[in-house]
Amino acid sequence: MATLSSFRVLVVPGLYNSSPQHWQSRWQRLYPNFERVEQERWDAPVLDVWSGRLQEQLRRSEQPVLAIAHSFGCLTTIHSALNDAPNLAGALLVAPADPDKFDVSAAVHGRLPVPAIVVGSLNDPWMESGRSRHWAKIWGAEFIDAGALGHINAESNLGDWLYGQSLLQRLVALSAEPRRDAGRALPIATR
Repeated sequence: MATLSSFRVLVVPGLYNSSPQHWQSRWQRLYPNFERVEQERWDAPVLDVWSGRLQEQLRRSEQPVLAIAHSFGCLTTIHSALNDAPNLAGALLVAPADPDKFDVSAAVHGRLPVPAIVVGSLNDPWMESGRSRHWAKIWGAEFIDAGALGHINAESNLGDWLYGQSLLQRLVALSAEPRRDAGRALPIATR
């Protein structure tokens, strides 16, 4: 049975990085083996550049990789996955930014080749809940409605976000299973 230690875990923050009180940063303190994908310019979200940085990290991996992404980091992860990301085994995509806001919809349009969970919020200013559900379907990802948590960031006051950690464990299980759903739509689940 696969466990979290069976994977290399990459944290993929969004615009402006994740502050010390953001759940991604807190998870890195809880799990010291988690590695952050650093961007040269956190204030300049250029999809090809950010995706290239993630691809570099994926190529350096000897283990299968789980990506824990937030906001524009979700778009970075999706773009990488759709462009043959080496060693990527699964993705937890939390509060993805709306691709239309960054004019990258065509670049992130497609079914992901790895298991993915999209977590959306009812009052996320970066992507309305219905649009999150719509994109999850396009990506072939399971959709989780997390309720009214804003952008699911430091301002959401989630602490160590235990529910998110349970979703990460679910992703571990999904990523360890052989993909049997090629060409089929995955069921959409809500919390």
